[in-house]
Amino acid sequence: MSETRKTIVFCVVAVVLAVLAMITAPKRITPDSFLDQGEPFFPEFIDPNAAQTLEVIDFDEATGSALPFKVTFSEGRWTIPSHHNYPADAKDRLAETAAGIIGIKKDDFRSNNVADHEACGVIDPLDENALSLKGRGQRVTVKGENDVLLADFIVGNTVEGREDLRFVRVPDQKRVYAARMDLDISTKFTDWIETDLLEAAKDDFDNITLKDYSINEQTGRVNEGDVIVLVKQEDWTTPGLREDQEIDKTKLNNLLSGLDDLRIEGVRPKPEGLTATLTRSADSLRIGTAEMLSLQGKGYYFSRDGRLLSNEGEVQARTKDGLAYTLRFGEVVYGTGMAVTAGMESDEGGAVASGENRYLFVTVRFQEALFPEPPSPENTNFLNKADSLWTDDDFANKNLHDAHQQWRTKVNRSRTRASELNARFAKWYYVISSANFEKLRPPRAELIKKKES
Repeated sequence: MSETRKTIVFCVVAVVLAVLAMITAPKRITPDSFLDQGEPFFPEFIDPNAAQTLEVIDFDEATGSALPFKVTFSEGRWTIPSHHNYPADAKDRLAETAAGIIGIKKDDFRSNNVADHEACGVIDPLDENALSLKGRGQRVTVKGENDVLLADFIVGNTVEGREDLRFVRVPDQKRVYAARMDLDISTKFTDWIETDLLEAAKDDFDNITLKDYSINEQTGRVNEGDVIVLVKQEDWTTPGLREDQEIDKTKLNNLLSGLDDLRIEGVRPKPEGLTATLTRSADSLRIGTAEMLSLQGKGYYFSRDGRLLSNEGEVQARTKDGLAYTLRFGEVVYGTGMAVTAGMESDEGGAVASGENRYLFVTVRFQEALFPEPPSPENTNFLNKADSLWTDDDFANKNLHDAHQQWRTKVNRSRTRASELNARFAKWYYVISSANFEKLRPPRAELIKKKES
């Protein structure tokens, strides 16, 4: 056999042996559980702005009940259904939350055993068949238009020793993953709304009247109490202040801060009839029995002369733009959590009385009389001339025209603002904290002090 033929034979044998080795070599087997590791939980959810509804279900082990919170886009506006469809002013928070959900991946497979769900904290809070009240996670559901499901998962405990990892499970699936989550899924009502009730800073106010009266709820008789009027000129003062007296600036600043920091803790809807009346006019109310009972249940009554009064007095505060707010303080609101924010009944009996808040009825009107109309120009001929051709009368008319336009712009702005605010206030009884309430009711003895020598 020639050397060439030997070489060819050896090469053929080598190739055959290599193929046999590849065929007979042991294969590396990857368990099915690890096949999707590193993939996003919801690969088809890529646009955070597609989210139209976010629903979060927490679980209260003490009461054994699920606690739902939902934000949704309906009829052209964002609302919170769990809180009487109150407007969700922080709608951008939903897109930010959705963007965080899009980024969640199956970083590490942890278990395929249902028995591990409790330890991982990924039992569905809505699972009525689960025997244990412990180990229930937070279920998060995101939907798009027409209730198309974009994401649905259960967030469990933090992985021990890894604060950046949480156990995560998809409902109706056994597998549990560890996932990195940079996600703030808030179910706190005040995180989703504009909590600044008056939307006015303390430096905006120039007139405050404190009315401390009481009302006999049976007869409607009013027992007029102390009335304090505070006026801002060069400095704050009050009528009848003696030469040896002055306003206590610390107490006054506390009052102004109370107006500036007035925060919404909860809301209750007003009856539609009452809302409609208030929308038409904040000064005159014509209501029926249902509206009357609603008012009385919150601590508001009509006097014999038709004034709407509250059982804890009121504060009237006016801004330099002529917006006159009236804050009427009603009954105490006991409780915590949803009992305060939405008026939900508690299953804990007497434990509901652990917190103390206060109903607040707000109206606002524009005091247009504070801004008398300035003289109008005799004519506006100057508008059709080059300013180099203006006469003395044209210059005078131009000045009058500018002043009148500035007045009109200011009045229209305040009138519109009052209308917008009153339309919002008309729909709701608000709940404020007892701390806010106390700030807004300083007695005369604390506001007025003897001048320091």
